[in-house]
Amino acid sequence: MQSFRTELENPIVERDILELEKKIALFREGKVDEEKFRSLRLARGIYGQRQPGVQMIRIKLPYGRATGPQLRRICKVSEEYSTGRLHITTRQDIQIHYVSLDRTPELWAELEKDDVTIREACGNTVRNVTASETAGIDPNEPFDVTPYADATFKYFLRNPICQEMGRKFKMSFSSSDEDTGLAYMHDLGFIPKIKDVDGQQVRGFKVLLGGGLGSQPRHGDVVYEFLETDQIIPFIEVVLRIFDRHGERARRNKARMKFLVKDLGIEAFIDLVEEERKALPFQSYPLDFESLPEHELPNPESPELDGPLGLDFELWKLTNVLPQKQKGYVSVGVRVPLGDFYISQARALADLIETYASNEVRFTLRQNFLIRDVREDLVPFFYQELKKIGLSDRGYNSLGDITACPGTDTCNLGIASSTGIAVELEKVIQEEYPHYLQNKDLVIKISGCMNACGQHNMAHIGFQGMSMRVGKTVIPALQVLLGGGNLGDGQGRFADKVTKIPSKRGPEALRILLEDFEKNSGDLDFLGYYDQKGQIYFYELIKDLADPAKVTEEDRIDWGRNENYEVAVGVGECAGVVIDLVATLLLEAKEKLDLGQEALQNERWSDSIYHHYAGLINAAKALLLGEDVTTNSYANIIALFDEKFVESGRVNLAGTFAEKVYQIKENEPTEAFAKAYAKQALEIYQVLKSLREEEVEA
Repeated sequence: MQSFRTELENPIVERDILELEKKIALFREGKVDEEKFRSLRLARGIYGQRQPGVQMIRIKLPYGRATGPQLRRICKVSEEYSTGRLHITTRQDIQIHYVSLDRTPELWAELEKDDVTIREACGNTVRNVTASETAGIDPNEPFDVTPYADATFKYFLRNPICQEMGRKFKMSFSSSDEDTGLAYMHDLGFIPKIKDVDGQQVRGFKVLLGGGLGSQPRHGDVVYEFLETDQIIPFIEVVLRIFDRHGERARRNKARMKFLVKDLGIEAFIDLVEEERKALPFQSYPLDFESLPEHELPNPESPELDGPLGLDFELWKLTNVLPQKQKGYVSVGVRVPLGDFYISQARALADLIETYASNEVRFTLRQNFLIRDVREDLVPFFYQELKKIGLSDRGYNSLGDITACPGTDTCNLGIASSTGIAVELEKVIQEEYPHYLQNKDLVIKISGCMNACGQHNMAHIGFQGMSMRVGKTVIPALQVLLGGGNLGDGQGRFADKVTKIPSKRGPEALRILLEDFEKNSGDLDFLGYYDQKGQIYFYELIKDLADPAKVTEEDRIDWGRNENYEVAVGVGECAGVVIDLVATLLLEAKEKLDLGQEALQNERWSDSIYHHYAGLINAAKALLLGEDVTTNSYANIIALFDEKFVESGRVNLAGTFAEKVYQIKENEPTEAFAKAYAKQALEIYQVLKSLREEEVEA
């Protein structure tokens, strides 16, 4: 692979990119274990596709924000390295597909020229920090949560405490009690509140912990009804430290925060929070919101329209124009079917927002985008320009605006086509039930597998891609789920599984449900109607669609396909040669110690302590691996190392490994402690490395 210079102003970013290039070369040469390389690759936004030999790149856009120059930069990268198609995710990221692994370092370098990153967009890291797309303009918000989401993103990016956790970690900020950020289904969710304290208006957040979707959805626990804003980042850091130490690492399906909270219990978890506080670099992390720049409102010249707009414009305006708290301005919601749009559209959009709005869009949790700060008299012009580039579909955030993950199109885990069925269901609504394009109280979401990237189990009507055996044949199927929804202020409900049907019968299931809702709901909304009728009622309503005796040849072919269905797991990346995993872990331990020494030289005491801590854990894990001892958490590694090596007398540390390591939570991160901890870590590492070398030689 040819080396290159990134020509970036930020040396930290430049080194990061050059390190990726180096690790790719080592992987190609078989000198880095495939599993360890996968971990590094994912933490840099590079995700294996279903198709062999190519990667999906996830571009991390904190709280979904992108400026005109950033959109153009993403377009340039997609044109050069990908296919020109951009995909909006349900976490406000942008994904591009079919990228060569060897070109990812230069791709990343190009993005960073406009302050766009792929760092920690995937992997066992803090994922993109999401927020309500209306933050800062929401008429009902107590205050703008954008600066707090931004500060959270910046504080934890490259933070040593969350680089190699047992699983991913997701956070969201809602703009108001409407909770459009879906706080209840995140590892940490925040809802803004104002509290009167001694006659002063104080900002804070309602905080929820341990929520999640997947095959076992869990509603987050309210841990604070009101936590002042200066305590948000310290609390997040404590939670991440506990998750990193005690979270499951062996069984991926049990490794999310929700399982740790469930296993420990919320009270025991909070006890661990209090024990860990002393180790924090900041006991308070205030954001001086009064010094933040004012919300600038654009005042462009009024362009001429090309001609009359007609009825389509009036219908579009009913669903796609949203009020703002800024007088005289509105936001324009742009519906993006399946979250897919193209670089020609994105470049035109960049020109539009730079010239006539506030040079900003926010990508949304429902795979759309919101153009903010549009002067009311310019709404007709915006419709005209969006229509020119094919982005003027009405029904923004309506029933006809279906959320769906990529499914079997590109994802390794996809079981059935989520995008194919989404297209068909949208056709049913547009052609047979067009009045539902104005209904924003009903939501359909679709996932291609149980992992719920399409958030199907929190929708009013959800579909999950599955397979279904009929005799000796396996056909694509959909699990129908009903009764989920966001209730606001951190309250939500998860949908019930009703029955499984062949995928080709999905449109008929939707027709039956909508017809019955219109006929029998009376004045009830969908959730009230569902509760009144009950789960069994809906099973009886659509059970005939599940009858395997009525399966036809057509049912054997999934939506958007021509061939008979087969359950298939995507092909992984090319395999490396067999290498010494113990030696690899020891090498990684040394790399972390080196990072700790660098942080020490730069007087970043807390970072230095955590890097040295992680280095010790990796070294201990390496020796345990050499003994075929399995571990499932950092805390487990510490305990087992004492049992297998210290108590048996094979290693003499003048005390237990736990005593040495756990000094991290018993001391404040001062200069003196950082230096003492670093010295101790290097000494212990040398003891463990020497033991390993002696045993290999023997």
